[in-house]
Amino acid sequence: MELGVVFPQTEIGTNPLDVRDFAQAAEELGFDYLIAYDHVLGADPGKHELGGADRPLNPYTYESMFHEVFVLFGYLAAVTERIQLMTGVLILPQRQTALVAKQAAEVDVLSGGRLILGVGIGWNHVEYECLGYDYRTRGRRIEEQVALLRELWTEQLVEFQGTWDSVRHAGINPLPRRRIPIWMGGWADVVLDRIGRIGDGWLAAARSREEFKAMVETIHRSASAAGRDPADISLGSGVSARGMTPAEQAERAVQWDALGVTHCSILTVDGGFTSLGEHIDAIRAFKQAYAAATR
Repeated sequence: MELGVVFPQTEIGTNPLDVRDFAQAAEELGFDYLIAYDHVLGADPGKHELGGADRPLNPYTYESMFHEVFVLFGYLAAVTERIQLMTGVLILPQRQTALVAKQAAEVDVLSGGRLILGVGIGWNHVEYECLGYDYRTRGRRIEEQVALLRELWTEQLVEFQGTWDSVRHAGINPLPRRRIPIWMGGWADVVLDRIGRIGDGWLAAARSREEFKAMVETIHRSASAAGRDPADISLGSGVSARGMTPAEQAERAVQWDALGVTHCSILTVDGGFTSLGEHIDAIRAFKQAYAAATR
C-alpha cells in the first residue's frame, strides 16, 4: 500500500517557502504521493445554501484558502523529484476540458510523469455559476470530458463531437509521455458505476469499513460488466490526525490495507496544529507509527 499526505491547503498559508518545505519534507520522509484539493471560488454561506442533501457537508467558504492546483503542482514539480502529485479532486465539469488536458499534460511532462488526476463533480453550485457551467449537467458532462481528455493526451490531432465539447482537427502539444491516470471521487451509486466503467482509481468517501466494502463491490461489478479487470482499479482512502494518536492512525491504515486499499493518505488539517512544523511532525509521526505497525 502506498502512503500519501494531504496538502494542508487551508492552513499552510501563502509563504512559498512553507509550501516547498512541506512537500520536500513529505518526499524526504518517504511518502509516495501528495494530494491537493481544488476550489476556485468560495461562497458566502449567509447568502447561499451550500452542501449536499444526501450527505450533509461542512463546505468550504470564501474564508477558506485554496492554492490553485495546477499552478501549485507546477511549482511543486520544480522543488521535488520523486513524490507523485494527485488532485483530490479537481472539479472537472466546471472547467474547460481542453484547457484541463493542456494543464495536466504540462504538469505531467514537467514533473517527469508524476501526476494523478483525481476528478469529481463537486457540490458548490455557486462555483459553477461563476465559472459559466451548468451545475445540473455535471454528472453527464464528466463522462464526456474523461473520454476527450484521453483522446487529447494520446492523439496529435483530435476530431471529437460531444454534447458539450467539440474539437475539430486540433490537438495539444506537448503530449504527456504516458497515460495519465484518472481517478474519481464520490459515493453515489452512479459515481461508483462510472468508476467501474471508466476510472483508474477511486478516492473513497465511505463512512465505515462496511460501507467501503459494499461500495467496492459496486465498482467491481461495474468493471466486470464493462469487460475490465477490477484489480486494475486503484483504491484510495485515508486517516486523520484529528482526535487520533499516531498509533491509532497507523492501526486504521493497516485496516485499510487489509480491505484492499492501494493508497492511504494522512490528513493533518483540523488537527489542531498552528505551525508548519507541527504539520510536518504529524506526518512524520504517522510514518514512523505505520512502519512500526507493519514490521
